[in-house]
Amino acid sequence: MAGSTSNEIPNVQEKTENQTLNLDQVVKENSPTSESVVNEPGLASNNKSHSMLIMGFMLRNIPKINFAEDLDPKWTSDLRSVALVVILLRAGMGLDPGTLRKLSLVCFRLAFTPCLVETVTVAVTSNLLLGFPWLWGFILGFVLAAVSPAVVVPSMLDLQDKKLGVNKGIPTLVIAAASIDDVLAITGFGVVLGITFSEGSVAWTVIKGPLEAMVGVAYGGIFGFILWHVPAKDDKSLSILRSAALLIGGLFIMFGSRAVEFGGAGALGCLSLAFVAASGWRKQKWDDGIWDGDDNPVRTFFNYLWKIFQPILFGLIGAEIQVSQLEANTVGLGLATLGIGLFIRMIVTFLVVFKANLNISEQVFVALAWLPKATVQAAFGPVALDYARNTKAGPEMEAFGIKVLTIAVLAILVTAPLGAAAISLSAPRLLTPSPGNNKTSNDTEAQGSV
Repeated sequence: MAGSTSNEIPNVQEKTENQTLNLDQVVKENSPTSESVVNEPGLASNNKSHSMLIMGFMLRNIPKINFAEDLDPKWTSDLRSVALVVILLRAGMGLDPGTLRKLSLVCFRLAFTPCLVETVTVAVTSNLLLGFPWLWGFILGFVLAAVSPAVVVPSMLDLQDKKLGVNKGIPTLVIAAASIDDVLAITGFGVVLGITFSEGSVAWTVIKGPLEAMVGVAYGGIFGFILWHVPAKDDKSLSILRSAALLIGGLFIMFGSRAVEFGGAGALGCLSLAFVAASGWRKQKWDDGIWDGDDNPVRTFFNYLWKIFQPILFGLIGAEIQVSQLEANTVGLGLATLGIGLFIRMIVTFLVVFKANLNISEQVFVALAWLPKATVQAAFGPVALDYARNTKAGPEMEAFGIKVLTIAVLAILVTAPLGAAAISLSAPRLLTPSPGNNKTSNDTEAQGSV
């Protein structure tokens, strides 16, 4: 992509022996990230998420109706974990190995560099401003560093529909990099979380986090491979059985890893399980005359399942915020930490795409498009707090967990609407329309929601 604006590469699905498509077409037609990495909706869903956050907050803090204070922390934690499993399974199914192999180097730079730099920036800033230990600083860093496909993907698809920036592949670049950015943040979060809550010798503490990650990937790879063959492809209840098996497999690794105090394996286990399983199913295709191309009824099942758990997740997260227990400096310094991290992220993003054949205006747009945060923060914001409670790590660890959750909620409330507005307002001014911009597409409707 950096060297050419047309960038012809082979079609991932190989519809014909010698057919080629450019990068925009490959990601649009073959990458599930065009439906979003986790099949996320547009701005309407963000409004619903914000509404549920606010509703949960009100049910916790307004006198007379604050029945949320009577919720059992154990089952609220379990419900959030089930919602997290659904998110991760959908994300895993949305990663296409063929497409990822074809992406240019600039896409990986855009995915890795801003995420890692923001993580380090947040870790350092939270240590200096909030007094976070280094491990908790990196937990917060990885929670905040993930970009939100809930805002980015539908916005980029709208730009593709309007033919803004398409001649340079800007919407495709941002969509594709978003998937890798989220996987990197989830992976880093799992590793640091495992190290933070590990017990025993220093040596065991150092190796436990990476070991948990390897166990999760191995579990996902093995169980995902089994799901290629079981149930049999000619089974009349194939879709139902595959959906149930994938969900059970995700729940097993999430809750089972916690039971054996190897919790860091849970998230990566779910992600790799869905990735491996969907890779095999994609090769087998769902050639029954109904499902076309990359679509399959398992993904549809999880789309509908997420519609059930989305309001539960955001509502329960809002209910965790207790005004009476908040320190004024947690909000103020938390916003400062978030702002510093975003400022550094924008600068790094601008520099990362400097040699990607983009002009200054386009580089500014990519930096703005890389701001929104929502889904990953909602899913992983309360995880550290849940671990602190479940492992009885003590009031100090719970206090750090509450601060991480509070700052994650602030990130959602501030950056999701701000990022959406920045994309929609800046795109017509910063991006160049491509020829044929009156063409519309029927494929840009977001399916499901996260």
